Amino acid sequence: MKNESIIKPLNGYLFFIIFLALFFLAIFSFANERIFIGFPSAILAIFIMKGFYIINPNKSLAMVLFGKYMGTVKENGFLWTNPFYRRISISLRARNFDSERLKVNDKVGNPIMISVILVWKVENTYKAAFDVDDYEYFVRIQTDAAVRKLAGRYPYDNFDDDLSELTLRSGLDTVNDALEEELKERLEIAGIEVHEARIGYLAYAPEIAGAMLKRQQATAIVAARFKIVEGAVGMVETALKELSSKKIIELDDDKKASMVSNLMVVLCGDRDASPVINTGTLAQ
Repeated sequence: MKNESIIKPLNGYLFFIIFLALFFLAIFSFANERIFIGFPSAILAIFIMKGFYIINPNKSLAMVLFGKYMGTVKENGFLWTNPFYRRISISLRARNFDSERLKVNDKVGNPIMISVILVWKVENTYKAAFDVDDYEYFVRIQTDAAVRKLAGRYPYDNFDDDLSELTLRSGLDTVNDALEEELKERLEIAGIEVHEARIGYLAYAPEIAGAMLKRQQATAIVAARFKIVEGAVGMVETALKELSSKKIIELDDDKKASMVSNLMVVLCGDRDASPVINTGTLAQ
């Protein structure tokens, strides 16, 4: 048998009444020296007593008889089954797994720290009990393996790989979907159903975090400077056009060059300009 099968257990309260009846019959028989009745009654009472068990909600028991899988009991309550069954308890509750922060290399080889949050539950009790040694340990190991594989498929950020549009930092939805599909394939062998998988922590490794922060800051400064220069050029161009169209002043090439230089210094400077007032002529 390679698939899960469900066993319908017997009512535990009914067998408890039978157990009490046999128990008191054995006591009464021994008290009246009726060994031929008391001894079988006592053995049968002990046999019945070993078949009692309790299953809480979202718990299950896989039943094995002399090495053969007989089925799984998922019904909860006070129940009774064959006392010779070996019972393997398997929880059916949804569980959270927050993995440790792993140091892995991204697509371009940068060391990063990453962890994953996984929500999972046992769907197939046969696979969880018999296809793997320890299904909880299997979940932890396969989750770490999936995270390492996923990190190697994407760069951390765009400036690490200019040709890549999808990154670990900017494409979290797509990356999380890919991680979930990877884990579903890996954990199916153990009968595990993946409800959700997402990256819980993502950062550069400590040894390069400072350098990468400076790199990000430099990239931001260059982008800001580019916008400032682009805007300043537009403002200077507009100023020259307005002066020329309204015939406020006639400027030759040297005067235009001087004006452009001064305006660019004022508009692109980090500090406020300190103007110098010329009280003479423009030529002075």
